[in-house]
Amino acid sequence: MQHALSFDVEEYFQVANLRGHFRREDWDAVPSRLSVGMDAILSALDRHDARATFFFLGWIAERHPELVRRCRDAGHELASHGYEHSFLQDLGGPEGLERDLARTEEALVAAGAPRPIGFRASTFTLTRATWWAFDVLARRGYRYDSSVHPVRHPVYGVPDFEPGISEVAAKDGTRIVEFPVSTWPLLGRNLPVGGGGYFRLLPVSITDAAVRGLAKRGRPVALYLHPWEFDPAQPRCPAPALKRFRHYLNLDRTLPRLEHLLARHRFTTMRAVLEERGALAA
Repeated sequence: MQHALSFDVEEYFQVANLRGHFRREDWDAVPSRLSVGMDAILSALDRHDARATFFFLGWIAERHPELVRRCRDAGHELASHGYEHSFLQDLGGPEGLERDLARTEEALVAAGAPRPIGFRASTFTLTRATWWAFDVLARRGYRYDSSVHPVRHPVYGVPDFEPGISEVAAKDGTRIVEFPVSTWPLLGRNLPVGGGGYFRLLPVSITDAAVRGLAKRGRPVALYLHPWEFDPAQPRCPAPALKRFRHYLNLDRTLPRLEHLLARHRFTTMRAVLEERGALAA
């Protein structure tokens, strides 16, 4: 079985845990470290003949078009992560998301990518309160989304949502495929095992077991990571202790853990997995 691997392409200073320490107007003055993680990721994927989906911020695509082209030329999928990592609820409603998506699409296409058909909201903030986002995605021609996280979390999550591949109907009747980041069912709850901080917190043997276990249930895994998680030498920010723990934990172990999984499982793009399973109609 093929599984889906994805990367949310953003700078370390744009993540939610550190957003209080880097003002938006100062971003261009912060030295970029994006190439450190992207070099490590693209090299690892090449070594294992694997493909992945890269959810680019439009802000990144404008400033690093060469990275968009490198991903494209290596056979990876380019998708949208929004323009500047804003939470959906902070965009001012459907009109704000419409502008945000349009700006991101323009940046990706200008950098050499095809128009994206996949979207992932910043910090999985597509929740019941922002369900209107599906209507906007439908209007703009998106075919799939990976923004609904079926877990309990203080910032995001729709714990009663289908944890596997499903469809969501927009108001106009358009059906969008939802491919959530993977979870593992336990005692009536969905435990997050699909990447990010949990990938660095949990032993790789647990992630490996989750991939094998979900495959036995006939469910392809959706795993996600970020380039900054492959950059253990990135500058340290004086954030609160819990946020520092979440952001900096085991950065030196991310690459070997990914290599471990790439050597044992077949990974490709989200689009390829959905097409293989017949979830994306022609």
